[in-house]
Amino acid sequence: MTITDRDLVLAAARAGADVVGAMYGTSLERFDKSAVDFATAADLAAEKAILDVIRAARPDDAVTGEESGRTGSADAERMWLVDPLCGTLNYAARTPLVSVNVALRVGRDLTVAASADPFAGEVFWTDGDRACVRRDGVDEGLTPSAGSRLVDVNLDPPFPNAPGFQAARLFTDPAFTGRFGPRVVSTTLAVAWVAAGRRAAFVTDGPMWDNVHFASGIALCRAAGCVITDVHGGPLYDGPGGMVVAADRETHAALLEIVAARREVS
Repeated sequence: MTITDRDLVLAAARAGADVVGAMYGTSLERFDKSAVDFATAADLAAEKAILDVIRAARPDDAVTGEESGRTGSADAERMWLVDPLCGTLNYAARTPLVSVNVALRVGRDLTVAASADPFAGEVFWTDGDRACVRRDGVDEGLTPSAGSRLVDVNLDPPFPNAPGFQAARLFTDPAFTGRFGPRVVSTTLAVAWVAAGRRAAFVTDGPMWDNVHFASGIALCRAAGCVITDVHGGPLYDGPGGMVVAADRETHAALLEIVAARREVS
């Protein structure tokens, strides 16, 4: 029997999460990417587990992996986007805040996606229509809410919109800190939390198209009914980049107003 894309993305994310969970707290070899970034043996092992699941079921699909890069036809209509361990620095420091992200882009559309939390035993998933979280085999629909007023801000590079927009400067803005509770989880698990109502919003800079870190969260938030634009309020993929994703229009508008005001005084 042919596995559906929805079941495949769930199986792939779960396979990666199992590896990440099993290797947590062990002595891990590190592979430097830059002076401030690295991968661990867990990143590589989790990505292999995910790719093995995908390639066994969809050998003709293209894949872009955080660690292995792009494989498959250059003009493939179907592209799997894989971030096997988002939050590597957290993980290496034995801080259990990470996400295993797998998404499928068909043409320009993200059709299925999953973000697995290996430590909470949760998998946030979407088939493009529904957005759910699976715990112990039971699915619960996701409902965005701004009630917490907590906003996660990504402080990792790249920063293509600097100096006009610098995410770190939000933390010194009275309009931001007076209305929202700033948070830095340092993993895109926080994007899934916006879809789940655990965060009011998430703000980041950087390009979003085929971004293995953010593709799953974007798909989840869209299916859940969140409001998503680039940092200037335009279409996510067609403007200067970055992302503001919020649980509702009021929160989104407030954040765009704060970002615009900071840009004017820069």
